Amino acid sequence: MISDDLKTLIHLFSKLPGLGPRSGKRIALHLLQNRDTTLPALTESLQVVSVKVKNCTTCGNLDSQDPCILCCDPRRDSSTICIVEGVADLWALERTASYKGHYHVLGGVLSALDGVGPEDLGFSSLFKRCQTGVVTEIILALNATVEGQTTSHYLTERLKEIG
Repeated sequence: MISDDLKTLIHLFSKLPGLGPRSGKRIALHLLQNRDTTLPALTESLQVVSVKVKNCTTCGNLDSQDPCILCCDPRRDSSTICIVEGVADLWALERTASYKGHYHVLGGVLSALDGVGPEDLGFSSLFKRCQTGVVTEIILALNATVEGQTTSHYLTERLKEIG
């Protein structure tokens, strides 16, 4: 009924966050029904972002420039760093337009069950940023899960050592 190529496309879409097999089928069908307009633009955009968009070497945000646009903004308060788990958290905070400092994306949280330790996250670059003497305030914006609390505690203790 459905070709193997189309099954593969549906399967790939269904693996995206928030999508399942039914959503994958709807997206694939929409793209194929609009192959002359939507499909070329989507294909081009995917190719461009796969080459141009990288993690900022300073904060971990995703951008096509390095350092990212947030790190380069002279209007932002360089004495404050808000630590977040992932880029999606950074984007959510930016949508509020209430925070005007800098960010640091850890890329996850500590998790003994998943085998994620301090060496697996962006801690070392954070500690280097804090040792410059410019940073006077750290905001921990991590989820209130066991892993988030563990990560917050670990960071608090390590940052106290740095002083």
